[in-house]
Amino acid sequence: MENINAGLEVEDQDLYEHFNIVVDKGQSLLRIDKFLMHRIENASRSRIQNAIDAGNVLVNQKTIKASYKVKPADEISIVFPHPPRDTEVYPEDLPIDIIYEDKDLLVVNKEAGMVVHPGYNNYTGTLVNALAFHFDQLPQLPGNEGRPGLVHRIDKDTSGLLLISKNEMTMTKLAKQFYDHTITRKYLALVWGDIEEDGSVSGFIGRSAKNRIIMDIYEEEEKGKWSVTHFKVLERLGYVTLVSCQLETGRTHQIRAHMQHIGHPLFSDTNYGGDKILKGTTFNKYKQFVNNCFQIMPRQALHAQTIGFIHPSTKEYMEFEAALPADFEAVLDKWRNYIIPS
Repeated sequence: MENINAGLEVEDQDLYEHFNIVVDKGQSLLRIDKFLMHRIENASRSRIQNAIDAGNVLVNQKTIKASYKVKPADEISIVFPHPPRDTEVYPEDLPIDIIYEDKDLLVVNKEAGMVVHPGYNNYTGTLVNALAFHFDQLPQLPGNEGRPGLVHRIDKDTSGLLLISKNEMTMTKLAKQFYDHTITRKYLALVWGDIEEDGSVSGFIGRSAKNRIIMDIYEEEEKGKWSVTHFKVLERLGYVTLVSCQLETGRTHQIRAHMQHIGHPLFSDTNYGGDKILKGTTFNKYKQFVNNCFQIMPRQALHAQTIGFIHPSTKEYMEFEAALPADFEAVLDKWRNYIIPS
């Protein structure tokens, strides 16, 4: 993988961001816009092409065209203006699956494919846009502008439960529970490989130095934030295993990065290598079976099944559970019925 260093120039950190990439020696010829889309977080093709047109992308210290194809050992320098900070949320009449609601909070079952909050290239169609339509005003904490009601989030292609605050008191108290790691959060994950026993994964989690879209696990404290995931085997299905993962901490991509770190990436997880056949036979019939599963569930096999917390007003413990969505159930059924060749 290529070496990439991304950082903000101190004196102008609010104006632009700067990336340096050294292309891996084994890299095949690939258009630079496509190459950069997969290497830089939040870099759409239009954003990259605008930077190229403006002369802000240099290869070996020379300006290039969008049709340029990267070669091994190329040194690429990119300067992007910072994405606009649009903190205004536009209400949209989108369906929300609310499984619990009272005067203080609600629990939402988010479908896979829905972005949680507005951000670069995602100012509309998010859960927060839908919440803004259904509720007059949701609270915001300092540093959380543009994310009203949110005290946590899950990835776009992860399904399951989210806890939403309806007033500032609730938001403040729930945020404290998340900070203290006293919220119960359990996920169901289908992972590659036969996991022999229950266990835990820990380490400092931070952006990968090779691919800014994903997270890596480090031993050095300065490279990330401490993270802990406990996992329990629920069902062994030959070449894959269904596990329950309980978060002790809640970092970006935590389960996805942790399971990859121990050699069991999530099934159909494109960013963490789970969208390839990692275990099993060489038979064409098996390859077709796995590809059919990928088509049924073209996302990481991860579902936020359970959330539990102390209600800020009643002081009572509440816990909610969401059933697996249809795509996850369908893939599980296929693996349960697959007969491993002897």
